[in-house]
Amino acid sequence: MLEKKAIAYEKAVLIGVINQNQDEEKVREYLDELQFLTYTAGGEVSKRFVQRVETPNPKTFIGSGKMEQVQQYVKSNDIGSVIFDDELSPTQQNNIEKLLRCKILDRTSLILDIFAQRAQTSYARTQVELAQYEYLLPRLTGLWTHLERQRGGIGMRGPGETEIETDRRIVRDRIALLKKKLVKIDRQMETQRGNRGALVRVALVGYTNVGKSTLMNVISKSEVFAENKLFATLDTTVRKVVIGNLPFLLSDTVGFIRKLPTQLVESFKSTLDEVREADLLLRVVDISDPDFEGHIASVHQILDEIDSSDKKVIMVFNKIDQYRPEALDEDDLVTERNSSHFTIEEWKKTWLNKIGDRALFISALNKENLDEFRKRVYQEVRDIHVTRFPYNNFLYPEHLDEYQS
Repeated sequence: MLEKKAIAYEKAVLIGVINQNQDEEKVREYLDELQFLTYTAGGEVSKRFVQRVETPNPKTFIGSGKMEQVQQYVKSNDIGSVIFDDELSPTQQNNIEKLLRCKILDRTSLILDIFAQRAQTSYARTQVELAQYEYLLPRLTGLWTHLERQRGGIGMRGPGETEIETDRRIVRDRIALLKKKLVKIDRQMETQRGNRGALVRVALVGYTNVGKSTLMNVISKSEVFAENKLFATLDTTVRKVVIGNLPFLLSDTVGFIRKLPTQLVESFKSTLDEVREADLLLRVVDISDPDFEGHIASVHQILDEIDSSDKKVIMVFNKIDQYRPEALDEDDLVTERNSSHFTIEEWKKTWLNKIGDRALFISALNKENLDEFRKRVYQEVRDIHVTRFPYNNFLYPEHLDEYQS
């Protein structure tokens, strides 16, 4: 029997900063997420460095003293990558690379790398490649690899044109080519969406790794790839779903994340059209995540950016089976009880109470409360369908229960 080879993870160091926009607790949450991103990309975090910096150092982002600590640790522990939670300027990235002599990434480049790994279809690969080149263009330096080899050097340089100028021209040409390719694919996808007829469209949206693909599999009985890693799926999957006797289209979209690179939002605009054109959004939330409220805010911000924040919404709080409130020691006279100690029933009495029956609590993995979920989705889809086709009113009863009576 062949032994399974152990996966060799690249050793990495994470760097975050505390400032007026993010306190120590928030930085810890961001670095937890950055660590998960690093693991998803194939890295293993050896150490974290955090510094309080009101204004980032224009040359090295963090201060010289902290940079020396990082330099010593990288040299002594065979570190392959140093990853910053905040976006670095091209100058900062170049300066840090010279000091540490290893790969320097920021959150944006790490997310782009994960997207490049996860892209399965030609469309997704084109979107990611465009985002990577747009991120790369201002970061080209004289030390960068010779791009001109990709298309041959003879006859390609103008009089007196330097290597870096040639590299930039090649990247710009590639960006223009990819944009033309995406325009063509976008037209094809727009035609496909138009050919779906007048069926009600429902889109699953939410933060990455909240269980959208798992929920999609349960509802549509399809086999969408689902994994406990960030950005497990990039390509939008659309399935025809029937609840009761009512058909509608359900799409599983790419997950959102804090500090989502603007290049990706732009490149994936056609994929996000599934969200824009949806009649109903199922906003899936991982209630077991301690910062699920922050995730809700991040998703709302991105929906606002793509003009989709005013759509009909059902909030689906998933992973109730994994939710564990923090225990509060009765003898602890210092720590005050806060939302981290709430049970799910107590959460329902907070601001969630204002959502009313538009808030559902389920476990897609364990199939808990899915009957209630189906009934609520049925009612919403029926209302949209009857408004669109009033003459079909008699075909679809007001309540799903009437099919079973």
